[in-house]
Amino acid sequence: MQTETLSLSKPSIDTRCPACGGDHLTSFYRVDTVPTNSCILFDTPTDAAACLTGDIELCFCEDCGFVYNARFDKSLTEYSGRYEETQGFSPTFSRFHKDLAMRLIEEHNLDGKKVTEIGCGKGEFLLLLSDLAGVSGIGIDPSAIQERIKGVPGAERVTLIPEYYQEHHGEADADAIVCKMTLEHIPNAEEFLTTVRRSLDGRPNTLVFFQIPEAERILEQCAFEDIYYEHCAYFTPGSLGRLFRRCGFDVVSLGKEYDDQYLTIEARPSQAEPSAPLAIEDDLEKCRALVQSFGDRNQEMKDKWQEVVKTAKTNGQTVALWGSGSKAVSFLTTLGLGDDIDAVVDINPNRHNHYMPITCQKIIGPDDLVAVDPALVIVMNRIYVPEITEDLNKRGMHPKVMAL
Repeated sequence: MQTETLSLSKPSIDTRCPACGGDHLTSFYRVDTVPTNSCILFDTPTDAAACLTGDIELCFCEDCGFVYNARFDKSLTEYSGRYEETQGFSPTFSRFHKDLAMRLIEEHNLDGKKVTEIGCGKGEFLLLLSDLAGVSGIGIDPSAIQERIKGVPGAERVTLIPEYYQEHHGEADADAIVCKMTLEHIPNAEEFLTTVRRSLDGRPNTLVFFQIPEAERILEQCAFEDIYYEHCAYFTPGSLGRLFRRCGFDVVSLGKEYDDQYLTIEARPSQAEPSAPLAIEDDLEKCRALVQSFGDRNQEMKDKWQEVVKTAKTNGQTVALWGSGSKAVSFLTTLGLGDDIDAVVDINPNRHNHYMPITCQKIIGPDDLVAVDPALVIVMNRIYVPEITEDLNKRGMHPKVMAL
């Protein structure tokens, strides 16, 4: 794998901003030959080693602040029953998820209402809404598996459709449209959101709620582990608010959640002139400055983590990663550290006994980590450090714990 952090330049290919159509673009980061499907379950090391790869070239739109991968090729990604993205086995995430569901239910009177979720994954959020408030839910996602929710509380009111979202899906008379952790996977953001808006003509009171990764944090912290192929679109509060207004929505609220890792927006179809920007949207100049300095700062961050792992291995220590999802894939492949990581552990049992793309480590559960007895555990998301440390200690392990 070749890794290259570009100096600021024009994009290497002919491209326009997918969010506003602008051509004032700055290319600022590139990684070549990365896995294009970091959440696909690979059954054998051979399959994992032969995974599809693609290139990332992040471009910043000087006009609207949108960041996107100019080299994204949708044909290289797969969203199917093999796609395993569930976070619900984490107590920390489950609390957040339930709190979010309760907030939407209470603030928008969703008891007994109808909700359509675009990009519903395995349906966990719809199941929460159904169980907590009697919501009738339709979930649309090519990786959805209806059989998987049988017997789960609330499942009797939830229908999962294993398809990509199309305009006719939005014509169902839903009281709310929810789309969580999906917009970042869509290469034509403006076209997609315009389709959603068109399906809501004549329904001005429909709530529209989106949740996506927050990109200002990625730029500020040089969170290279959050840059991976499936995420072809990166939004800050400003670029997201501008996109929604351009596509015919009034922005009701916009904020950061989950340790500022997530960006959430509540909107409704606009009936006249778009609403005025919120204070949080004034971020274009800050993001432009972060892009200007990203190359050098990001290299320092990568050097730091390479040194951490190399030092541990030089000292004869065993190193494990906790988390086998997209962050771990990006961490391993961007840094080229596959041979130096002794174990990759995950609490999601659906991922156990499968293999990491390219680097081919077998994914194990916490029970199997005891035999590895790592001296260093690198946690892929710092918000989970307390629950992971508690889990390790309960199993009699007391390694050094570091987090990205």
